[in-house]
Amino acid sequence: MADNASAPTRRIVIIGCSDGIGLGTARKLLDDGWQVVGISRSRGPLEHAAYHHEVLDVGLPGYRAKLAEIVAKRGPFDTCLYCAGIGASCDLGDLGPDLQVFQVNLMAAVETAAELLPRMVRERRGHFAVLSSQADELVVPEHPSYAASKAAMSAYFEALALAARPAGVRVTNIRFGFVDTKMAKAPVRPFLRSTDWAVKIVVRALAGKAIRVTRPRRLVPLVKLLRWLTAWRIRW
Repeated sequence: MADNASAPTRRIVIIGCSDGIGLGTARKLLDDGWQVVGISRSRGPLEHAAYHHEVLDVGLPGYRAKLAEIVAKRGPFDTCLYCAGIGASCDLGDLGPDLQVFQVNLMAAVETAAELLPRMVRERRGHFAVLSSQADELVVPEHPSYAASKAAMSAYFEALALAARPAGVRVTNIRFGFVDTKMAKAPVRPFLRSTDWAVKIVVRALAGKAIRVTRPRRLVPLVKLLRWLTAWRIRW
């Protein structure tokens, strides 16, 4: 464990913390001396003296009100990391799952920011980070809600970052490609990276000031090619 005896304790709330990148990041930050509150719809495996978990589904009505109760009880927080995300296959006979994708991937992230950012702005310090995806540049007919929700997330939080910067508050949009988690279900996963690799990127991003972090960089040209091919299909 890192020696942080002379440093102030840092406090973070991680939304989407029961597995994957959120869980890995929580473990790493606890090792580094942070106090961590995790929020997810199920209880994860993490046990630590400086960790507290709250069971809360970001996709259910009343999420923001319940989040406010948690913040009042467990906060305030220096940092927030929004990791929650889901995907759904396109079913033209039932677009209900698409609505849920937008709620979890986008609207709950905005609700979280609406609850936490005002205090950060008043105190002129804080960091709000979200996990987006390089799919935010694509039109994906098989999974339209996932790519579109990530596109909206990236556009909104990068604009929010520019708005919050003069107030001393950092906002970071972390755009991954394929990471070996339960979300990576595609039959072809180019440049697949491990969860541990992604956690290192997230921790560096939390320590930095970048508005946009895109990894792996090797995937960027492929995404641009796929975007061009899709644009050609739409046009012709």
